[in-house]
Amino acid sequence: MIHSPPPARGGWARFVLSIAPMSRTKARRLRLAHAIVTLLFLSLQGWAAIQFLNESPRISDTLLALGYPAYLMKMLGVATLLGIAAIATGVSPTLKEWAYAGFALEQCGAFASHLSAGDSLRTTLLPAAVFAIQLVSYILWKRTQRAPVRRRRASFSMYERATVESHA
Repeated sequence: MIHSPPPARGGWARFVLSIAPMSRTKARRLRLAHAIVTLLFLSLQGWAAIQFLNESPRISDTLLALGYPAYLMKMLGVATLLGIAAIATGVSPTLKEWAYAGFALEQCGAFASHLSAGDSLRTTLLPAAVFAIQLVSYILWKRTQRAPVRRRRASFSMYERATVESHA
């Protein structure tokens, strides 16, 4: 019988544990949590898209005070709607990744703009809070993608296979 050395701390054992199959209950909970967080994130982005497209006075005053041109509002509104559609439909995983990346750039840019303009703490941290919700949505999506529920199959280790074949 061949014995392998114990795994190094955090070595291949961590890798194996990270891709281990989930139970059905855990997978359902994960999908439900993803749906709830993503719905919250997309509803916040939908509200922002409506504000951009309607040229809300509060939003337009803020963008102009930050030094951005007025036409940026329409561009952000359309891009936000396209990103919402990409994430909500899930037509293409690559498109979904790019939508998440676009929202991340938008939120990081908004945070940096408010920070450099010296806006209030509440105004500055709002994009960071939306980014945190987005990050949770993205992480949960990735976890639901990589860890599907797998059925157990009858499998033999190499040692057992050699024993079974030698007795046949």
